[in-house]
Formats: sequence, structure tokens, C-alpha cells
Amino acid sequence: MSGSNWQKSSFSGSGGDCVEVRTANGTVELRESDEGHTILRTTPAALASLLHGIKAGEFDHHA
Repeated sequence: MSGSNWQKSSFSGSGGDCVEVRTANGTVELRESDEGHTILRTTPAALASLLHGIKAGEFDHHA
């Protein structure tokens, strides 16, 4: 699968555990840098919806 270069999350520190993202053939791919063979693929719209929900607190669980 051809795609752009992996980009490290700006929230990742200088350690080896980083979230990386790239676009490839109309999809968004995410991986953890120390588990590079495991890739999550999704659509830009689905990822945007997830991020919107996270920012809006839709997944916050209060005891």
C-alpha cells in the first residue's frame, strides 16, 4: 500500500512509545511506533467524528 510518510504525534514524548499517523489511498492509518506491524485503518470522516466525540467528552465516564 503506498502512502505518505508516518508522522509522530506532537503529544508523544522523546521516548519510543509514539502514536504515528499517515494517509494512504484515501484512508487514514494509525500505529504505535513500537508495534509498527499493527496498523489501524479508517476513513478521514470516521476519525474526525471520533476526535470530535473525544473533545466533546462523549466518552468520559464519571463514577
